[in-house]
Amino acid sequence: MDFRRNVVLKEHYTFFVADADGHARSAEHGLYNRDTRFLSRYAWRWLPADAGEFQTLVALSQRPDRFDGHYALIAGPSQLLAVRRRTFVTATGMRDELDVANTSMERRSLSLELDVAGDFADLFEARGWHHIERSAPDADASGTTLHLAHSASDGVHQSVTLRFDELAAARPDGADWELSLAPGESVRLSVALDVDNPLDVAPHAPIAYDAWRASFQPLPEAPDPRVLARAIDDLRGLLLFTPEGPLLAAGIPWFVAAFGRDALIAAHMLLPHRPDVAEGTLRFLAARQGREHDTFRAEAPGKILHEVRYGELSRVGRVPHTRYYGTVDATPLFVTLLEAHRQAVGDDALVRALRPAWEAALAWMTNDGDADGDGFLEFAPAAPGEGLTVQSWKDSGDSMSHADGSLAEGAIAVSEVQGYAFAAYRAAAGWYRDLGEDAQADAWQARADTLSTRFHEAFWLDDLGTYAMALDGAKRPLRVHNSDAGHLLWSGIVPERQAERLVRSLLGPETWSGWGVRTLGASEVRYNPVSYHNGSVWPHDTALFAAGLAAYGYLDEARTIVEATYALAAEQSDLRLPELVAGYERDDRPPVPYPVACRPQAWDAAALIYLLGIDVRPGAAASRAPRRPPAPPPPR
Repeated sequence: MDFRRNVVLKEHYTFFVADADGHARSAEHGLYNRDTRFLSRYAWRWLPADAGEFQTLVALSQRPDRFDGHYALIAGPSQLLAVRRRTFVTATGMRDELDVANTSMERRSLSLELDVAGDFADLFEARGWHHIERSAPDADASGTTLHLAHSASDGVHQSVTLRFDELAAARPDGADWELSLAPGESVRLSVALDVDNPLDVAPHAPIAYDAWRASFQPLPEAPDPRVLARAIDDLRGLLLFTPEGPLLAAGIPWFVAAFGRDALIAAHMLLPHRPDVAEGTLRFLAARQGREHDTFRAEAPGKILHEVRYGELSRVGRVPHTRYYGTVDATPLFVTLLEAHRQAVGDDALVRALRPAWEAALAWMTNDGDADGDGFLEFAPAAPGEGLTVQSWKDSGDSMSHADGSLAEGAIAVSEVQGYAFAAYRAAAGWYRDLGEDAQADAWQARADTLSTRFHEAFWLDDLGTYAMALDGAKRPLRVHNSDAGHLLWSGIVPERQAERLVRSLLGPETWSGWGVRTLGASEVRYNPVSYHNGSVWPHDTALFAAGLAAYGYLDEARTIVEATYALAAEQSDLRLPELVAGYERDDRPPVPYPVACRPQAWDAAALIYLLGIDVRPGAAASRAPRRPPAPPPPR
């Protein structure tokens, strides 16, 4: 599905996917709540008594929870009938309001039909990945109300109720209206949809859009203020209001869920403006931290989860996503976000409150996360059908390759994860120092120092001027140009003596496209500019590199990335950064889209705010310790 040509609305765990005119009528369309599609069809038809068809004059979503449409019957130079529509999604359903007006000089008749169908499919079914045999939902139409209900195979009973205005006549598959309007007359029609899902829990208090916007003032002037305003609204729309506090869903529509890695990085990018999002994210993940060894869910004690889903396939164990832990990087990122939050708010209350969680995370990193004891964090690819093969951020199965194009095998140690671990160990050393536990502080600082030394020895590729993307199970480096190396500047693990060569390499023609850093170098065997992780450009990936550049003192280079990222967003018709774009060289043509890229995506929208917080003013380097790591502090 190309989301540039679809309407996607969201509030909390509820979202609506429709075509560009606002009608849900194709395979993946519908109204979803907590990974269940309650309605698979929701499509309007306007049928004038006279010949003619309505045209769509306006179809806009100017806020993530709202859609505005204007549909007109036009004869000659003039509009005869108008339907002005506003649709907005709520935490528990959707509201639809239609103002129908006769703008002609004669009485006119109009029939309106709303076609509705419910299938209560799991989101993974709706996307065509799995299938569950189920009966048709029960449909009860009476007067101006339609009720659809279904009991899942595990006994969970879910329903949706549609309440129409008094002019409607409900039917089992929708509702009908018959209107006769005098010249100049108008009437308002309405539909209220309410989802009843027992999986819903009492949410944390929602945040109003105006209050959310105000929290980002003042910000430095953006290269394009329209892009920034869109990103701020998108981030508000992406919020999930969990009992532990606000947390950002990874993206709309298919990632309206808690994803450990995405939520942690996006929350980091919103500091210092929204420390409540960082705290909500940390508390949510701590409450669901791994407790036992479970191969199916890739769970282990202390491990931070990758993804939480509530659909039927997860609940009955067909997929492992009730709580899926198949990620190697969320656990160190949990620790580094906690330290970034401490710096942003200026106290360590949350560090003290979450001590059991971060100590368990560190224990996982030094035990299960490093199964062979070589000091590097690795993941063992999941068996086919049991989870992700690659469990770092480049999680497509073909993303980890050698220079000859062969795929890495065995337990893989990805480069950027070692940087995150380095930062986490240094954070732990500082916390223990503050707690008066000097022996522990010394031990964690020593671990960080050892990792830094061993990492450089094992990963540095002197002939390429960059770091290997990973080590395979035989400890052979993946000798390819890659974007992961940019994260190493962000984490601070790059030695001062290597920084300049690394920067030159990443900003050279092999990886720098002009829009961002290619995930894989342009001369590599597996390079494909229109691929998920083998040559595409991911804006969040490039933004982390930019933060690292600024922290190491490369301000001009960081400024180039800020400008390129905002230019990329400005090229989009909706002013949103897409999840990714093709890796073609920037020239006088627009960026080539990746057709199924999600938009908006949390870490991309957050990157636009994060980049403005990077101090790239002339002379800024003189006011900081040169080339100092950006997020984790030096040992205290």
